[in-house]
Amino acid sequence: MGKEQSCTAVIDGIRAEGRALLETDELLFRGQPRLKVRLADIAKVRVAGDTLVVQHKGGEAIFELGAKQAAAWAQRITAPPALLDKLGIKAETSVLALQVSDQALLANVEAQAASLRRTRRGAKVDVVLLGAEKPDDLAALEGLEFAIHAAGAIWVVYPKGRKDIREADVMGAARQAGWKDTKTCRASETHTALRFVIPVEKRPAAAKKR
Repeated sequence: MGKEQSCTAVIDGIRAEGRALLETDELLFRGQPRLKVRLADIAKVRVAGDTLVVQHKGGEAIFELGAKQAAAWAQRITAPPALLDKLGIKAETSVLALQVSDQALLANVEAQAASLRRTRRGAKVDVVLLGAEKPDDLAALEGLEFAIHAAGAIWVVYPKGRKDIREADVMGAARQAGWKDTKTCRASETHTALRFVIPVEKRPAAAKKR
């Protein structure tokens, strides 16, 4: 998920109270006036005391976030985390990929992770990547709890901006299968990823302590 904070902002010289949101691709301010800036259109970011100063193609915006948060937001804008970091895939991570069509993503995972396989057969893994190009593909969520460690996670990677498979479809199918949603992230220009885990109350006691 992105960052979100209630704050005072100065948008092109107009002071306003509202809520600032730092998403994967955009910086937003919900107030009067409103603001929506693509991170790619931000020319310069700096921290001045307790404020985050953002210069973009359309002008300048100042957010009173507090020194610590202003620094964190500036870092996030200027050096966004890599996709595998957001997916929680590290050198020691074992991954199961099912129905994933993005070959570039699979190649990156294979180069980073301790192991990557494409079949449910085998030992339990830390992360499952499940591709879903249509609603019927979401049926694969059933029974995946037997494929991951109790504290592991499933990322459902699905197309964005399409009406035949929406976020509501993914969330509904996952909840029906017993999963709890925890996070979302941009997987690519065309796809979004939603993270699901086994609810804590359904995990073995040993896994809860991890």
